[in-house]
Parts: sequence; C-alpha cells; structure tokens
Amino acid sequence: FHHLNLNKNHSDASMDSAGWFNSTFGSHLCFSDCPELSSHFSRCNSIRVEGGTWVVYERPQYTGSQYILMRGEYPTFQSWNGFNDSIRSCRLIGYPSSRHRMRIYERPDFGGQMMELSEDLPSLQDRWRYRDIHSAHVQEGTWVFYESPNYRGRQYLLEKGEFRRHSEWGALHPVVGSIRRVVDF
Repeated sequence: FHHLNLNKNHSDASMDSAGWFNSTFGSHLCFSDCPELSSHFSRCNSIRVEGGTWVVYERPQYTGSQYILMRGEYPTFQSWNGFNDSIRSCRLIGYPSSRHRMRIYERPDFGGQMMELSEDLPSLQDRWRYRDIHSAHVQEGTWVFYESPNYRGRQYLLEKGEFRRHSEWGALHPVVGSIRRVVDF
C-alpha cells in the first residue's frame, strides 16, 4: 500500500500508494497520480512517504522542477531539495526493479565515451572524467540524475528508455553531479 501525505504544518504528512499533502489549507491524501493539486492547497510544508516512491512536481500536469521522494519524512521543502513550497502535481513511480542498468554518454545521440552503471554514484566525477552527460540509455530500473554531488540540486527522473539529449529528461543543461537508483525499501 502506498500513499503521500502533504502538510501545511511541520507535523505529520505522508505519501504512499495513497498520498497525504498537508498544506496551508489542511491535508490532502493521494492514492494515485494527480495532475492538479492547487485546488487542494496553495503551499506544501511537509511530506511523509510511507510506501512506494513518488515524484512531485512544482507545476501542474507533471511539469517544472521534479522531486523524487522515497520512504521517509520530509519536514521542510529544503529536505526534499525543493526550491520553494510549491507542489502542484504528483505521480506514483511504478514498481521499482530489483535490477538496474544504464549507459551514460558524453555526447548527444549516444556518441563519444560511454560508461555502464548498475550502482549509485554519489559523485559522478570520481568515476567519469566529464561533468556533463549528454545522452543516456536506461536498460533496467529507474534512475535519478542530480545536478550536484551527494544527491543535491535539481533532480531528473529517468525511467526505462532512450534519452538522446539532456532536454529529454527535462534538464536545461547536461550537468550531472550524482546518480541514484530508485529502489523500494
């Protein structure tokens, strides 16, 4: 069972296959994808994920900055690496895979140097001599690119498939500092 709880106060808020959003106007519980949350609240101050993995978006219709939330407590928007307390849509990420495999490339369209990954990388530059990733092929599992090392900065969800350019995973720039697998805890 999964749900998400969003909260206006810094008290309980949770998200699992049902999701609670506690906001300026109270709480909201989501059980499935929700493309428009602004009718339920204007600000989101805390979230608790009780099961599953969710992606919440800064704007309606799954647009804007995205934040990937796994099981745990997020007492402030800074704790989910948010830039503000605006959450306008959310969706439950499909069942995480137990196997993960992805190839990253230094150039668009799978050109240049390639590296295959199957584990998390808290600092991409420790293993990859480039700061940028211009294309990626997710062969198994679901992954998150973070703009900065140690899983900080803007987040980009990559599900199984081919990404020929960084804009296809939603990034304005190809900078990636760390990479994490989405796993179910």
